[in-house]
Amino acid sequence: MTYDLIIIGAGPAGVAAAVYASRQKLNMLIVSKDIGGQVAKKAVDIENYPGFEKISGPELVDLYKKQLKANELEVTLDEVLEIQKPENTFLVKTKSGKTQEAISVIITSGATSRLINVPGEEQFSGKGVSYCSLCDGPVFKNKVVAVIGGGNNGFESALFLSNYVSKVYILEYGAKVNADSENQELVARQPNIEIITNAKVAKIEGKVFVESISYEDMSGVSPSVIPAQAGIQGDGENTGSQVKPGMTTGVEKKLEVKGVFVEIGYLPATSFVNGLVELNEKNEIIFDPKTLETKTPGLFSAGDCNVSKYKQIVMASGEGAKAALSAYEYIKKHK
Repeated sequence: MTYDLIIIGAGPAGVAAAVYASRQKLNMLIVSKDIGGQVAKKAVDIENYPGFEKISGPELVDLYKKQLKANELEVTLDEVLEIQKPENTFLVKTKSGKTQEAISVIITSGATSRLINVPGEEQFSGKGVSYCSLCDGPVFKNKVVAVIGGGNNGFESALFLSNYVSKVYILEYGAKVNADSENQELVARQPNIEIITNAKVAKIEGKVFVESISYEDMSGVSPSVIPAQAGIQGDGENTGSQVKPGMTTGVEKKLEVKGVFVEIGYLPATSFVNGLVELNEKNEIIFDPKTLETKTPGLFSAGDCNVSKYKQIVMASGEGAKAALSAYEYIKKHK
């Protein structure tokens, strides 16, 4: 069977694409590892989505499911391993061993936030640990928070948070921050932002919600005994290096905080694109902004897997809708 359209991913971009494609009466298949993507996993309270004064991530995902059902759309829970275009149609191969064929494909596979991989991070995800200051910042009004990462992402998040919270700590693993001079100047003007360098995050603690973050002060440790890039550096390349047995470590210190914002970059889910798209240095998909089409005709992309400065639910949804309409135009010409 050859579908008109296959949509890869069922987060905000994928759901929007599916709803718009359904209205065009396209015969489609939606393949995704889950429904909701990062909305289900990372969003605490969403207060910047049109039509909702406040809605939680799980609540929004429930609405996605209801809307998919109302449009008689089902999500095949599977993982795409490869896309091919041997001739005029696309072949989508999945982890379950199936190969599906379609005239057009929309990639909405999203991106995952880089993790700091310390005790408490997973436990308190959505309970004080956040990966989106724009989404969750207002929730922490008048509270003390920490931002992990001293690159532009971290500084821009700290600046945004400073409008709401009483205090922001920026924790940077390196001896100096890597944010550009403009961001450093802006942060220097904010009395409620404090930068702590040589800070290797050790653990996040609390009872039900985050109550504190501990870090090792590596300022007194000789560089020769510090593993290269172990932990946080700049925008957050975490190589997974660990301190070896017998190595000198820093003095552990604790900060009383209610929120921890991890801002060390993203990992786009684009490993399966198989050369059919052009990627930037971050492995984000480069696309035609007018149509969301990639370098391969009939292959579109939308959402957080795309090149974009901002990773927002509303933007992903808009791109999903645009990609579906563009795919419909392509399918009409090639069906």
